[in-house]
Amino acid sequence: MRHLQRVPISILLSCSLVLWAAVGERLCAEESSYLESVLREAHQIALHQDRYWHILLHYKKGLFGTRSLIDDPRFFLAKDGKYNPEAELDAFIRAIFSNEIKDGKPAACKFVARYEWIKERLRLDMSRIPGPECKNFNEPIKSFDSLLDEMQPESVTLVFPDAHINSPASMFGHTLLVIETASKSKLLAHAVNYAAATQETFGPLYAVKGLFGFYKGYFSMLPYYGKLQEYGDIDRRDIWEYPLNLTKDETKRLLMHLYELDNIYSYYYFFDENCSYDLLFLLEAARPSLNLTDEQHMWVIPLDTVKDVVKEGITLGTEYRPSQTTKIQHLASLMSEEQQVKALELAKGELEPDRILEQGISRDEKIRIYDLSIEYLQYLHTRKQVTTDAYVERFLKILRARSTLGGQDKEEYAVPVPPRPDQGHGSSRIGFAAGSKAGSPFQEISYRPVYHSLLDNGKGYREGAQIIFADTALRYYSQDNKLKLESLDFINIVSLAPRDLFFKPISWMVDTGLTQRIMNDGKDHMIAQLNPAGGFSWKNSFLGLYYFMIGSSLNVGGALTNDYALGAGASAGLIRSITDFWKIHLYAKDIYYGVGDEYNYFEAGLMQNLILSTNSSISLGVTRSKTLSFYQTEVKCGVNFYF
Repeated sequence: MRHLQRVPISILLSCSLVLWAAVGERLCAEESSYLESVLREAHQIALHQDRYWHILLHYKKGLFGTRSLIDDPRFFLAKDGKYNPEAELDAFIRAIFSNEIKDGKPAACKFVARYEWIKERLRLDMSRIPGPECKNFNEPIKSFDSLLDEMQPESVTLVFPDAHINSPASMFGHTLLVIETASKSKLLAHAVNYAAATQETFGPLYAVKGLFGFYKGYFSMLPYYGKLQEYGDIDRRDIWEYPLNLTKDETKRLLMHLYELDNIYSYYYFFDENCSYDLLFLLEAARPSLNLTDEQHMWVIPLDTVKDVVKEGITLGTEYRPSQTTKIQHLASLMSEEQQVKALELAKGELEPDRILEQGISRDEKIRIYDLSIEYLQYLHTRKQVTTDAYVERFLKILRARSTLGGQDKEEYAVPVPPRPDQGHGSSRIGFAAGSKAGSPFQEISYRPVYHSLLDNGKGYREGAQIIFADTALRYYSQDNKLKLESLDFINIVSLAPRDLFFKPISWMVDTGLTQRIMNDGKDHMIAQLNPAGGFSWKNSFLGLYYFMIGSSLNVGGALTNDYALGAGASAGLIRSITDFWKIHLYAKDIYYGVGDEYNYFEAGLMQNLILSTNSSISLGVTRSKTLSFYQTEVKCGVNFYF
């Protein structure tokens, strides 16, 4: 038998390395070939033009081409991905094959919505692609699968807290999404919010910086019960919930896209790329057949986005959550003023609870006094106007006295549900009018992009709140054959918050813009004005809503002798709904200018609005004014259309 010669180990290793290199080279070649075939297919079907790809990357067409509304460079894999959907798609497909790490995670694990969509559209053979390890990384954000297991999402609700006019960030209201779990408990639901990242507390500065995109906006997810307390108890805002008919799979897609947006910023713009607009991308990611982001105009108002969602037919009704303030005011309306005073004294610790039991009033009246005092005491504690120790002591005393009277039918405490916000008039208005000013007839056309005035149909809007931006009126005077700008209200905001025994808010207004004013030569001239004021307002069944304010006024213009006039004065008025379709505003104001030009300006007027339908009305107005020694009377009648 011939003996086999021993083969040196070095030769065996060399042969193995050559073999493995050959196999590896072949595998790499196959992988490279498969990658190129995938890219070719993506190009052939123009996948980069698919609407869903544009939804996930927030691409929009503008005057200068396509760009993403996301500004954070970490959101893109291609250098020009913000402006080039095709380059971004190619870069992401290549990242899938290379298992590229992005911010400490494989790109497929970080951008889960893109990954799942591309896998499905291109029918990827996952056996030919290195699978990403999407585990729980040592980061604040867990893997998407673990996040899904923890949340157990079941449904989505669109939430609209109504306007908070004393907060510039919320004067138009706000929208957020709520992800509800299988338990259906609001305590366990998650609120999805988009907002500007800022600690700014000075309202005018916030408004200016918000207008020009100086803040970064981020998505966040917080416990919904915390937002309920913030809006309903602290900010005194009623809340409307609109459950959506999204399926579980659609809810999952929404969350996948939200996961991609974690800690990713876009520049926040007060009027368009704001809290409400960016939320719409999440709904489109959930259900691509929705067309919400393209339906918005130059001004994106939260209430308009709610209307658009309702119009798309994806809501399942509404649920109304009155704020604590609304509950207190309703409960107080069921009682006499004397009983309200007793409830107030109980809450403030000025009256011992047992004293109410000694009163010669009915059991039900005693119960209402106790219940109102408890509600108001809770409100005071929420607003940190009562220490926790004092709150607990008073609360327990009142509760012990209240427990001796037994139960009460809570139906009478139920706050009447007001008209839904989405049923109100459109936020833009165009008007056509005719009239006479100082004996000269005119025709007028006006346009107001935003949003609501004191005399507009109040259905779905907060009473006593006026928010107007860029209201423009052009007039044609036929006698002089002249077309001129009559007025341009840059900003006109009025907050008339009625005072009562329990709440003492300050009413205020600010009006700035351009207007025509008669001057020394007896002719109208354009001046710029700034008129801030503050005061009080009240409400009763006879007068309606009435107010008194004091304020200052600055006029600037070349027609003034010294180019400016600074003064101070007062105004008063009442706003009353005569019927459901007829509303009036009777007012008077007097301002004395003593710095710069010196003169007195007085104006009184009666304005009326006759509501024809949700989105149409007829306005009637007469004003009488005096500047220097010149009197002017103006009468105007017009028709308004809202859209």
